[in-house]
Amino acid sequence: MNNYGWGLPIQASTFAGQIDSGLWIIHAAMIGVFVLWGIFFTYLLIKYRRRDGVAVRHEEHGEMTSLIPDLLVMVFEIGLIVFYALPAWRSIKMTMPDPKDALVVEVTAEQFGWNIRYPGPDGKFGRTKPELVHFSNPLGLDRTDPAAADDIVVSNEMHLPVNAKVLIKLRSKDVVHDLFVPEFRLKQDAMPGLETPMWVEPNRIGHYEMACAQLCGFGHSLMRGDVYVESREDFDKWLKSRAALNPAPPTASSEGF
Repeated sequence: MNNYGWGLPIQASTFAGQIDSGLWIIHAAMIGVFVLWGIFFTYLLIKYRRRDGVAVRHEEHGEMTSLIPDLLVMVFEIGLIVFYALPAWRSIKMTMPDPKDALVVEVTAEQFGWNIRYPGPDGKFGRTKPELVHFSNPLGLDRTDPAAADDIVVSNEMHLPVNAKVLIKLRSKDVVHDLFVPEFRLKQDAMPGLETPMWVEPNRIGHYEMACAQLCGFGHSLMRGDVYVESREDFDKWLKSRAALNPAPPTASSEGF
């Protein structure tokens, strides 16, 4: 994956550029403030340096004037919040796509891996039961439920179609985790007992890393997965191939044993 250079990772989602713009604005502002304060302090050191025969005097009228730089910085920060941060937060975190117009994916974190579930051809997620959770069934999927019989569950591997909105339902089975895909500029805590919605629209075909960005135990550094953004045709082929691996739903006769 050649997704990193000297600067930020490549942009692979529709809102990645919006987030990067804010980062560049903040960095440019901080560099500007650093340079201006450096010039100002240098001026003060030269102007008010100790010299023989020159008395050091206190100028009271300069106290209010010294607040001007602080007020300018405060105005800039308020403007950044009002005109950039709040609109960006609303569009990325508060405005979710309609499930009818998006691919809905469940991502469940656990120590130390990611379980990704896709609805089958029926477009519905099936029933899960805690008592069915097993190494071979990490989500406790109840295959006797018709809606669950065609659900697709994969571990540490997420496939997404390019240029399509994806609604992610993020969960955790144990402790606090954090789903982080740097190229998407996508990062969100996974809280136990809470389903957190998030969304992304990948716009660049490629292979990306899905990592946990919250210290979650001794195996935290190993908690990673892969995200594959593919054409719609390749995504549909992959989904079909995974669906073919699903176990056959139990029959009425087999349920009797």
